[in-house]
Amino acid sequence: MSRLAACIVVAMLMTSACQPTLRRADRPATVVTPSSQPVSADASALPLPDDNLNAVAWTQTAVERDLIYRQAYRSAGQELAQALADSTWEALPQGERKVPVTDPGRTAVILDIDETVLDNSPYQARLVINGERFNEVTWAAWCHEEKASAIPGALAFTRLAASKGVTVFYLSNRASDLGTATLENLRKLNFPIAADEQVFLGLGTIVPGCEQNGSEKGCRRELISRKYRVLMQIGDQLGDFVDVLANTRQGREQAVAPYLDWIGQRWFVLPNPTYGSWEPALFNNDWTQSPADRRRAKAAALRTN
Repeated sequence: MSRLAACIVVAMLMTSACQPTLRRADRPATVVTPSSQPVSADASALPLPDDNLNAVAWTQTAVERDLIYRQAYRSAGQELAQALADSTWEALPQGERKVPVTDPGRTAVILDIDETVLDNSPYQARLVINGERFNEVTWAAWCHEEKASAIPGALAFTRLAASKGVTVFYLSNRASDLGTATLENLRKLNFPIAADEQVFLGLGTIVPGCEQNGSEKGCRRELISRKYRVLMQIGDQLGDFVDVLANTRQGREQAVAPYLDWIGQRWFVLPNPTYGSWEPALFNNDWTQSPADRRRAKAAALRTN
């Protein structure tokens, strides 16, 4: 090799050595998928972690969820004939009937609304997608949209009950001032609405002679019992069936213990993994705790054996 050629080679090597090296931290992160195609892992494109994501996804997409609802409502419909035939049949918890039944033929069924008759999972999905938490303003706005769909099986059951002369009551912890929008939503879906009775009993309903205990439904159930024999109760929370005096895991178990034989006969309990009084029972009902502290308390309640 001539001296000139050697100098050129050396110069090229020196120039290459001076080029900046792209460090690992400077490279876009990639994730190897099962197809071995590199995909950019853009964290900003992913939703923030949310404990409710799986619950809402299950509620909206799992076929099993719909089957559970249909199963419960079909069973309730099958029990209805026996309930009507037995004049002693009663679905109210002990102590809530303050007056004796004077007309056993005047009957009612009591249903919760949210996640029992109406499906509010789109509202829950919005909270997950937007990284928000429940608040009364956004909840009221959703109710006023009147777009909640019917829970599978609920329409068939309520219409069956109404066809047999049973008055259907919708006992809800929606605020009373949401009654008009709620009833309109129910009418759009063809749920039976008795014309001669106040069948929507929301939070804030005044019951003369009964002292309201927070958001518990006991007074409103008592109001219904003053005129009707209650055949069944259907809901997704323990409070839809009986007042829970101590919202702890033990207190909740004690509240329902006397009525276990009624499950699937007079009381029909529906699943709701997205929200409910079961959750604050795990962190001492203290919503002032930080989300991290509440999450730690819920994790501590998990069993590993």
